[in-house]
Amino acid sequence: MRERWFGATGRRVPEIAVEGELDLDDALVLDDVASSQDLHAAHEAGRPIVVRAASAEEVKAALAHPEVAVALVPPERRELLELDLRELTYGP
Repeated sequence: MRERWFGATGRRVPEIAVEGELDLDDALVLDDVASSQDLHAAHEAGRPIVVRAASAEEVKAALAHPEVAVALVPPERRELLELDLRELTYGP
């Protein structure tokens, strides 16, 4: 399981997690990564950024932003925890 820094909290978290199973503290939770302004402001403040993702492509898009700590997947899409992001990004 790959991990990322959870903002400036000093905590490491899985880069993909099931929604409701991770303590998000005061993280900025977004439905997508469309607003780079929100991402930048939260990152500059050291605030963790979490993005909801319901497909492999949405997980890939969220984690393509280094500011994003976690891609949150819905409980019914638990299989997304097993994504091979390297293969998804660069191919087999």
